Amino acid sequence: MIYLDNSASTYFKPKEVLKAVNDSLLFYSANPGRSGHQASTKGALKIEEARESIAQHFNAPTSQNIIWTQNCSQALNIAILGSVKQGGHIITTENEHNSVLRPLEFLKSKGIIDYDIAFQQNDKGICLNDIKKHLKNDTYMIVCNHISNVNAAISQIKEIGKFCKEHNIIFLVDGAQSCGHIKIDIQECCIDFLTVAGHKGFYAPQSIGCLVLNDYFYPEPILFGGTGTNSLELYQPATFPERLEIGTISTPLILGLNAGLKFVEGNFKEINGKIDDLTTYLIYELTKMDITTYTNPENTFGVVAFNILDIDSNQVANILSQKYGICVRGGYHCAPIKHKALGTLQQGAVRASLSYFNTFSDIQKLLNAVKQIRKMAIM
Repeated sequence: MIYLDNSASTYFKPKEVLKAVNDSLLFYSANPGRSGHQASTKGALKIEEARESIAQHFNAPTSQNIIWTQNCSQALNIAILGSVKQGGHIITTENEHNSVLRPLEFLKSKGIIDYDIAFQQNDKGICLNDIKKHLKNDTYMIVCNHISNVNAAISQIKEIGKFCKEHNIIFLVDGAQSCGHIKIDIQECCIDFLTVAGHKGFYAPQSIGCLVLNDYFYPEPILFGGTGTNSLELYQPATFPERLEIGTISTPLILGLNAGLKFVEGNFKEINGKIDDLTTYLIYELTKMDITTYTNPENTFGVVAFNILDIDSNQVANILSQKYGICVRGGYHCAPIKHKALGTLQQGAVRASLSYFNTFSDIQKLLNAVKQIRKMAIM
């Protein structure tokens, strides 16, 4: 099997991640921090170690500003729904995932907010001018996908973040596809909320993500329940992270994320240099074969979208899987506005997404398969 669907979830994990998850199940299975006994305390210390790692990696002001979530989608919902302002206005972009679009549309349908979508004027990605033209007096939040999960379009988050800070606007960045591939400093980029998907660029297990908070804005809770603190009170604690975390958190997944983060930090140049080379090679060779590609050659972050003639993208993905043993994704990638902008609403797009564990041989086999599918289609 050749696995090229890493934007959905990395399949091959570093041995450090496997060991961390296994050790957690063996040695840290007590509910962390919910009891005073030794086993609970030992788990809580490991959780705090992971918070510290995440905080340092993104330059968050404190580890208490790291909120564990089930995934990046949940983190986005907490940030959007927890910061809502009645009658307010939000700007978002064509590159957003449904984890952003659906909460915004829900709020709009209830008459709570209005929002506008910024479309990029160049094929590399969203820039500040794309955003500014939608600014209104009641704009209180800008939601910006950092790297598109469809075609790796990249947003100029540093310039947008500075603009948001100057205008006292909340800046929410969806880092699902960029975290692990690009070093993000939330202070330097003036990011108020950053959402992280552990199972992608950090090679963690599935169902672990986090919301990284800066010190200027804080969302209200949208979920309520036990926190292990203030248990006699019938309202959520005022302190973070307990205010936004409910129920038992997953020690195995959190420790797996911490191990994946350290793996990426220790091999960052090698990992992303390899992904850059593989992406460049794939785009170049597809273009030579007269395949329609939707990824700018400069956006070498391991996400390449393409189509073969007018063949439905899901059909191509099925052929690649069944005949060649190659795993890619067809369809719309939960990003309908992006496909509208690309003009691919009829057939979707085939997406090949790479990881450090892919090889040039994998890419060559994909290219050979694409060439054969195209040849059969025109016969």
